[in-house]
Amino acid sequence: MRTRLRSKTASGLSMRYRVERLELAGGLRVLLEQVPDVGTCSVGIWIQTGSRDEPEPWLGISHFLEHAVFKGTRRRRTHHIARYLEAVGGYVNAFTTKDHTCFYARVLVEHLERAIDLLADLVLEPTFPEHEVIRERQVILEEMRLYEDTPDEFVLDLFDEVLFAGHPLAHPIVGRPETVSQLGPAELRAYRARQYRPERMIITIAGPVSITAVMSLLERYVLGALSSPAEPPLERIPLHGYRPAWREEIRPIGQAHLVMGVRAPGMLDERQYALSALNILLGGGMSSLLNQHIRERYGFCYSIYSFYQGWEDGGQFGIYAGVEVRRLDRLIGLIWQELDRLRQQRISSRLLEQAKAQLRGALWMGMEGTQSRMMRLGKDELYYRRPVPPEEVLAGIESVTPEQVRQLAQELFLEEAFSGVVLRPG
Repeated sequence: MRTRLRSKTASGLSMRYRVERLELAGGLRVLLEQVPDVGTCSVGIWIQTGSRDEPEPWLGISHFLEHAVFKGTRRRRTHHIARYLEAVGGYVNAFTTKDHTCFYARVLVEHLERAIDLLADLVLEPTFPEHEVIRERQVILEEMRLYEDTPDEFVLDLFDEVLFAGHPLAHPIVGRPETVSQLGPAELRAYRARQYRPERMIITIAGPVSITAVMSLLERYVLGALSSPAEPPLERIPLHGYRPAWREEIRPIGQAHLVMGVRAPGMLDERQYALSALNILLGGGMSSLLNQHIRERYGFCYSIYSFYQGWEDGGQFGIYAGVEVRRLDRLIGLIWQELDRLRQQRISSRLLEQAKAQLRGALWMGMEGTQSRMMRLGKDELYYRRPVPPEEVLAGIESVTPEQVRQLAQELFLEEAFSGVVLRPG
């Protein structure tokens, strides 16, 4: 199946957007955004599997697998992988989230074949040499210790544990020492065989290339190596009931770290643009309510912000702050003042327009590089199963009203619905 989507203008500005989408036999999806007048191409291979898909004995295996494929393939050893794109001025990398994994590369356009060749080799033909896997397992255990020594990041994982207790979203993406220590080549092969399958894969490309050239390269390096195992993929557990809770831990740190928040609507909810605007208004920048009314007025925090993270079936809305422990209770009270203000008062059109301007700016800035365009294609396909034109996003942003923001704040910002985590010095 082949879909073409073109866009020429948005908000009075020129925005070239030409996307072709192919759905191939076996379910593999290919999306190409043709970006003229640039010298680079970006390529991503996305797999719809992440930490929320892992069985308890294999916690952390999605992230481990992402690391382990770089340790050897059928045609390359580790040092060959590292040099293959760097030798021509490109780079390759990967990341794992709660619900997907992505391997990506950016190269000069004349080296697109190298990028597709290498990514296909990594994703489709890793060999998991035992000595390399054992060595990389130790690297990941060190990564876990690094997170624990970085309290402003570690507290976010603890918050997930509280907010999603009893559900796989509660687990940290890197896994736990006791599970990762038991994972080896056999487990990695078994997990890859079940999850890295054509119907769960998406290939996205952005650059000055044609769909004909792309398909020629995919036929050479990808399509012949695909296979669909008989064993079904692991079943993804949808989000279920929520019980608010608070947790405190004592750590040898210099200040208290707070995260407080609530379950929120997911990426498919029609209120996603209002959610984004609410996040910007509350804690999305230097002019946000939290930053102006707590950091600037009282000098309580160096870092305070809000965040929204969505998935297909739900999401989270939270607030982070680091503060001297004797001011913690006062800080929480000030945060609630701002939340109550959003619940009780209609936000001004001026402030809402500032938030919309930030969202529009983020969209436009993301259209200026092939990598951000490629990433946007992948996320659109993951959640919406189609490329979302920039005009549609801009129209969604413009449609947000002060009353919609207030209604959302009234729904979310209920004290009895909030969960939280505090790391205290000790």
